[in-house]
Amino acid sequence: MGFSDRKSLIPSFLYSTTSASSSKNVTTAMDGSSQPSISSSSSQMTEKSFLIPAPKEGSGYKVEMYSPAFYAASTVGGILSCGLTHTAVTPLDLVKCNMQIDPAKYKSISSGFGVLLKEQGVRGLFKGWAPTLLGYSAQGACKYGFYEYFKKYYSDLAGPENAVKYKTLIYLAGSASAEVIADVALCPFEAVKVRVQTQPGFARGLSDGLPKIVKAEGVAGLYKGIVPLWGRQIPYTMMKFASFENIVEQLYKHVIPTPKDQCSSTMQLGVSFAGGYLAGILCAVVSHPADNLVSFLNNAKGATVGDAVNNLGLWGLCTRGLPLRIFMIGTLTGAQWGIYDSFKVFVGLPTTGGAPPAAQK
Repeated sequence: MGFSDRKSLIPSFLYSTTSASSSKNVTTAMDGSSQPSISSSSSQMTEKSFLIPAPKEGSGYKVEMYSPAFYAASTVGGILSCGLTHTAVTPLDLVKCNMQIDPAKYKSISSGFGVLLKEQGVRGLFKGWAPTLLGYSAQGACKYGFYEYFKKYYSDLAGPENAVKYKTLIYLAGSASAEVIADVALCPFEAVKVRVQTQPGFARGLSDGLPKIVKAEGVAGLYKGIVPLWGRQIPYTMMKFASFENIVEQLYKHVIPTPKDQCSSTMQLGVSFAGGYLAGILCAVVSHPADNLVSFLNNAKGATVGDAVNNLGLWGLCTRGLPLRIFMIGTLTGAQWGIYDSFKVFVGLPTTGGAPPAAQK
């Protein structure tokens, strides 16, 4: 499979021999737009240069692809996309966690909100916002920053032709590797968040909840949910990145009447949100059983996975709280991709995904 394959999700610029000194001669941009052809001096160029123009700006990019500034921008974009969005949906997350832990009391979404408002007032709907903000900011930084790093690293290991042939495997491997690291950063904050949200009187928030867990169970108590967290987040992130790339490509291929390079930034960001929302639905379904496990284990001291299965049942693990989580994760993932790509455009980088490169003749 060559670089002319229009079904490729990893465009040929990733393996272009173009160097920084001739970036204006790049044949194809990330978004699939054609640029002036490569000059005769290309024979002196190395395979590991990665320079891509920003969308619709020709060679007017501000950040060099795969430079330290690129990874820094990806990290900041991840902080903004994950930290802000997860904090914004704290009320939904609060109801979801309580439905998973105490379904007899929190029977549905509407009744769950009613119970929380009656018992804790409007302020109670944002219980746990601090560990949510800090935890998912740390997770987002690692998730997006390391994803970009591992995607390039595995592409280089595979080589140009294999990277195109096995493009989906590279996206899956890159996102899984990034999430392993991201969850180590998230886990302590997630442990505090779940207990603050589901155990009345446990703590007011992060400042008193974190030391309380450490005092009672040691630092290990903050990480007792790491395995089910990996079980929830790794499939979620693999689905999030791989399906997003595919969905966005198909939207530009079959739904959007205008090629990506001719679309406005607003249109491109709209596609990013739509692709993210659809990807989020798939993410929610795949990762929901582990999400129920995380909530159960963090709420019940000394509980095991077997206890969770016996208590909830296999059907309950897969379905309890799922409709709310589909709505929450779909909105969350769509907003995350919209924020992440907006920040990329702000610093002069292309939006994520899109049409494959035009066939070379």
